[in-house]
Amino acid sequence: MKLPDGYADLPAGKLANVVTCLEMQERPAPRAEPSGFAAELERLKGADAERYRALFHYVGDAYLWFSRLALPDGRLREILDDARVEAYALVVDGRDEGLLELDFRAGNECEITFFGVGDGLVGTGAGRWLMNRALELAWAHPIGRLWVHTCTLDHPAAVAFYVRSGFTPFKRQIEICDDPRLLGLVPRDAAPGVPLL
Repeated sequence: MKLPDGYADLPAGKLANVVTCLEMQERPAPRAEPSGFAAELERLKGADAERYRALFHYVGDAYLWFSRLALPDGRLREILDDARVEAYALVVDGRDEGLLELDFRAGNECEITFFGVGDGLVGTGAGRWLMNRALELAWAHPIGRLWVHTCTLDHPAAVAFYVRSGFTPFKRQIEICDDPRLLGLVPRDAAPGVPLL
């Protein structure tokens, strides 16, 4: 499908962003981790749906993450209880500070569906630590491909971080969606750099 060059107006209440998909076909060498960084991963299951949602807000509100927030509780619990989905809280000093979710439901591949740390840990090496765990967990399964997508609403360094971690960009998409702030899924003052229209 050929898209026309130029600008296209969006109706009020809609957001558009550019999505970059990245992949790897084999596990890369782990990157050096920050010395003295102490953390652990705790697996989240359906019974942890409320904790998962709180962590999803904590990590994702700044980037307007909303997909899991739009799910009914029962559907979220089903996903978290699916043996082919692994969700983890990054716990630092007893506090939930990051989120990792791996999805193995598409056969011989794994998608990192959600990955992020709280604002206070950005730039500390916590993301590198978490990515090393993500790679260990994903490649412990018999997969032939690991992939992730990020978008222009995400942290500006996200694509570069994934490339440094061993991923290669392979596709670009345009996502158009309802503004989750107007739907009440995230606070209206989230992502102040993205104006409400």
